[in-house]
Amino acid sequence: MRILATFRIALLALRRNKLRTALTMLGMIIGVAAVIAMVGIGNGAKAQVEAQVASLGQNVISIWAGSFGGGGVRNGWGSAPGLKVEDALAIQQQVPNIVGVSPEVRDRNQVLANGLNWNTMINGESPDYPIIRSWPISEGAMFTEADVRSIAKVAVIGQTVADELFPNQDPLGQTLRIRDIPFKIVGVLEAKGFNLFGQDQDDVVIIPYTSHMRRVSSRTSVSSILVAAASSDLIDSVQADITDLLRQRRKSQEQDFTVRNQVELAQTATETSKTMTVLLGAIAGVSLIVGGIGIMNIMLVSVTERTREIGIRMAIGAHGRDILLQFLIEAVTLSIIGGVVGILLGVGASKLLAAWKGWPTLISTSSIVAAFAFSAAVGIFFGFYPARKASQLDPIDALRYE
Repeated sequence: MRILATFRIALLALRRNKLRTALTMLGMIIGVAAVIAMVGIGNGAKAQVEAQVASLGQNVISIWAGSFGGGGVRNGWGSAPGLKVEDALAIQQQVPNIVGVSPEVRDRNQVLANGLNWNTMINGESPDYPIIRSWPISEGAMFTEADVRSIAKVAVIGQTVADELFPNQDPLGQTLRIRDIPFKIVGVLEAKGFNLFGQDQDDVVIIPYTSHMRRVSSRTSVSSILVAAASSDLIDSVQADITDLLRQRRKSQEQDFTVRNQVELAQTATETSKTMTVLLGAIAGVSLIVGGIGIMNIMLVSVTERTREIGIRMAIGAHGRDILLQFLIEAVTLSIIGGVVGILLGVGASKLLAAWKGWPTLISTSSIVAAFAFSAAVGIFFGFYPARKASQLDPIDALRYE
């Protein structure tokens, strides 16, 4: 009951000077709103990065030619002798716990169809490519192993290529020319959008890797090898088996190839996003501290203004802890009201940014709870000193104060 009475007195005291109370809360409102908005933007960016990494495929292991050499010499990917199709076949036959392998040959080239032309990526892949990349076929079907063996002139295209070369038409069964070689379109990939590196994943033509190597690029080695592990728990063991197998096949003392998995890429990208979120939150948190200092300043002024009131309350029986509690509740009330308004403003600002600028935002319950708790803690921390100063006033001196 005493707490409720003290709370009512605190609210009456704050209402005496509405403008000063509102301006004091403004610092807390801006601080909490900034924290909510900045953390929301950071979390949204993190979620977008995770979605983009996931779009590259689940449990994927990538192998490139080239590695880091000894003696201070750093060799980039592709600096060593290229990977062979036989390496991919050996992985497929000898490494357990995998669900797909695709020797990959990549080139950018001009393609012609339907009286139109378009510059796009030409990827030579195996029929396992959609399984490895978790990329469904929206129309038609993927080419087969028989197409790979027969070096067939067939192609599966991305949605961007379909839109550019066959606007308002069905591309299935139509002919696409690569270096004046006709390829029959047998499938269209489901739209995926942009990847982690800002590249349009749908701007691609997929053909059998044998057709790419024999008919299009005249290559004897592949750009890379994609492997899909059966599950995320098996990625490390599959990666180790691949590394051991390639070392045995290449019979080299120095490892001249690089093996990386999608989990490593996801962790690196996520850690970067986490760092950015913490940085944004910390910068915004500074304004919360500034708001707390404003609360302390106003409470000290309030103690000075109400010295005679404090003396009268003590003279009629109020204890020091009652005075302490009254001023502490006033400070916490300022913080909590400011925190609630700040949360609403921060959520609204995040939604507005998402709609106006197209920035991804993700407001989590934990960030709202943390911002609210921190605002209350700021009120207690910065309100304690003025409240303690008020509680330690001498009643006689307070009654004489002018």
